[in-house]
Amino acid sequence: MATCCGKQTEAPGKVPNAKRVALVGNPNVGKSVLFNALTGSYVTVSNYPGTSVEVSRGHAVINEQPWEVIDTPGMYSIHTITEEERVAREILLHETPDVVLHVLDARNLERMLAMTLQLIEAGLPVILVVNIMDEAERMGLKIDLELLRQRLGIPVVGSATTRKRGLGEIRSAIATYCQDVGSPRHFTYSRLLEHDINEVSGLMEGEYILSRRALALLLFQQDEEITSLVRRREGEGFGVIAERVRDIAFNRRGSFHLDLSMERKDIVKKLVQDVFTSPEKRVVTWGERLSRISVRPLTGIPLLLIVLYFGLYKFVGDFGAGTLVDVLEKKLFVEMFNPWITGIVKMVIPWEIIQELFVGEYGIITLGIRYAVGIILPIVATFFIFFSFLEDTGYFPRLALLVDRIFKRFGLTGRAVIPMVLGFGCDTMATMVTRTLETTRERVIATVLLALTIPCSAQLGVILALLSKFPGALVVWGACLLLLFVVVGLLAARVMPGEAPMFYMELPPMRLPQFSNVLTKTYTRMQWYFMEILPLFVLASILLWLGKITGLFEKLITAMTPVMASIGLPRETAVAFIFGFFRRDYGAAGLYELQTKGVMDARQLTVAAVTLTLFIPCVAQFLIMKKERGWKVAGSIGVFVSLLAFGSGYVLNRFLLVTGILS
Repeated sequence: MATCCGKQTEAPGKVPNAKRVALVGNPNVGKSVLFNALTGSYVTVSNYPGTSVEVSRGHAVINEQPWEVIDTPGMYSIHTITEEERVAREILLHETPDVVLHVLDARNLERMLAMTLQLIEAGLPVILVVNIMDEAERMGLKIDLELLRQRLGIPVVGSATTRKRGLGEIRSAIATYCQDVGSPRHFTYSRLLEHDINEVSGLMEGEYILSRRALALLLFQQDEEITSLVRRREGEGFGVIAERVRDIAFNRRGSFHLDLSMERKDIVKKLVQDVFTSPEKRVVTWGERLSRISVRPLTGIPLLLIVLYFGLYKFVGDFGAGTLVDVLEKKLFVEMFNPWITGIVKMVIPWEIIQELFVGEYGIITLGIRYAVGIILPIVATFFIFFSFLEDTGYFPRLALLVDRIFKRFGLTGRAVIPMVLGFGCDTMATMVTRTLETTRERVIATVLLALTIPCSAQLGVILALLSKFPGALVVWGACLLLLFVVVGLLAARVMPGEAPMFYMELPPMRLPQFSNVLTKTYTRMQWYFMEILPLFVLASILLWLGKITGLFEKLITAMTPVMASIGLPRETAVAFIFGFFRRDYGAAGLYELQTKGVMDARQLTVAAVTLTLFIPCVAQFLIMKKERGWKVAGSIGVFVSLLAFGSGYVLNRFLLVTGILS
């Protein structure tokens, strides 16, 4: 059973005598693909203790020996900056892996080898996996892996994990590592730096997982976690070490980071001499051409609009919310299944009040399951196919670069585009993904924008289907959401204290996705999503049934009628807003049913669609907001979003009445 987005499905359990292998490397170098290839589908995804960073774990049998495989968060150096890097190093420090697989991108070999040096000098049992070799070869690049192995003194394996190339060699290297490799190569720095390293490392007496050379370098870089670790291990002797480190830092006058980086760069240049060769006339692949087009504003923005039109509007909105919903909801449920199951329930259950629970106006089967399977399922399925396809092409990191400059005005970086786009699939899932943003400020701003202006795929699909008959209504709806996204983003950037962090992101190659990968990702995401929404839809039906038989539901509708009237909507729309409290897509499905009955005109549909899109986050998203941001922040966001939703609905209704647009 696979997992997705922080939900643990089937834990593999502890295997006695299992060795441990940790995958490390920059983001977007193929670690997760290799992890899935090694472990199969028996995987758990959970937060690392004390953090909100997710770590994937699985099991593999290699050469008849059980192994626990850990996919660590992306890291650029063992000197940590982000929370993800800290977690990755914690795993290396405290989980004592028997093998560390350092996965890097063959096209960026020289730049990424600096981290390989750090892992080797730390004394860790490293195997270097030079991945994405197929793309490097297509570009005309040549890498002498055997010469690189000799110079580094560790096993080196070439691979293209998306093509399943090199997997056998990687498994063999893991299984035979202890027999094949001797002492790791010692890399020598300048005379002055070597003197400082030897002096400080010679003062250490404690037992460490990392080498004392590596610890000395991290102390020089003023690494707080390593400083605390050495202080605990050395006890009273730490004072002498700290004093010497302070003297060295003072003498360097803040230039140590740059000096060390330049020295490592020189070492890497010597290492790759004759190892890495590129053709005189470099081959430019179609993927590189497309990559350049996608990151330049002049060509990238039209490309984005094309992707959104054909992906979201035509495929998800037209095909998913139109064609598939018509087949499943109208033909299968309304015309065939509901009448059949209603007859059976009435035959089996003699009490009318209990019949209503299952097949009544708000029945579990006739409403809850019909909404979940007939309306929501096809829309969400088409969105996740679209999302998985784009993800496998490598387009999202390019999109992040494209929007980075704009997002900085909202106190975010281009990295925030990933949860924003994922929000069009499921805002609950996207709120969890905001963990990947560097600062608390970014996470809060992104959470507000997700809760307010990003409709989930089911809600989006239904609204596109509702408004597509009125092109002007669709334009007004989109313009309102975009305007509020910009205004709230700009205000949040001014109100929230702090500075936007620097943005950097590894660019994977652009390529045609593998059909099997797209289907696997879609299936696992759908499995997670459906297991989450179906119980909520059943619960909502039960609560609505209870509200109906007790009269509470009717009282709630009566109480909301003046609010609906103030924004120009008929009394019946209160039902859709009550549905929306349980799930946004539930509310959109309620609007869909009202539209099919001809209750509202184009103006009312537009006002209802805008207000419902902005309305309070659904229960699942609110609970995740509470978990990620705390009760105070989640409650404040809920109140703010609800007030702004109805305020915007009121202003929009008055504007449409005065101007006569959509009349």
